[in-house]
Amino acid sequence: MHASLRARSSVWHADTVTTPPPGLRERKKQATREALREAALRLAVERGPDHVRVEDIAEAAGVSPRTYNNYFASREQAIVAAVTADREARIAAVVAARPAGVRLADAVTEAVVEQYTNTGEREHEALLLITTRTALRDAFLDATAGIEPPLTVVIAERLGDAGAHTARVLAASVAAAVRIALEGWLRPAGNAGAAEGFGAGGLVVPSGSLPDRLRAALAPLAPAFDAAERRTQP
Repeated sequence: MHASLRARSSVWHADTVTTPPPGLRERKKQATREALREAALRLAVERGPDHVRVEDIAEAAGVSPRTYNNYFASREQAIVAAVTADREARIAAVVAARPAGVRLADAVTEAVVEQYTNTGEREHEALLLITTRTALRDAFLDATAGIEPPLTVVIAERLGDAGAHTARVLAASVAAAVRIALEGWLRPAGNAGAAEGFGAGGLVVPSGSLPDRLRAALAPLAPAFDAAERRTQP
């Protein structure tokens, strides 16, 4: 499932979501994006994030710095993309794939937990880097905003045409809840109660269970999801 899901209209079914197959141009763009994020992570691991320039990433991926800037605004975004790549689209796709009888709040919560905790070796390697630099942590947290557009689509289709505004509010709330959970998870030890502690540089050690933090952050949204679903019932 490609990140371009957010730019295309999806069709709600009971157990799947369909999108038009990507054209050649879209496939080339996706290949370039993948090459850039892979190069960014590889160079960051080899040299350390502070010793990687945008020009280095572009050269390693075989594109110009100008082309790089069409995909990422900074080296941090490219490095973080190695762990967050297409996650927002996958969350939406998992929600769409749940049977219509599954409670929407449960579908969203489990989709978020699944996509944020089932990571492979590459993602784990990137996450270790993210915990060492404030700029990388900030980019990682900022990436949660990408949840809103594709999730809005599938929630709106679940709620019907009258639920478009509600869907956007719910999806934005999910993105905010995920960010809050991640902030708590990445907060430096000894600064759990100080907001300024999170912004400090240096290594941080993730604390507590990420699945538990995500579920706790999303739990207050369940009544709003339930109310929205009730309004769609005859």
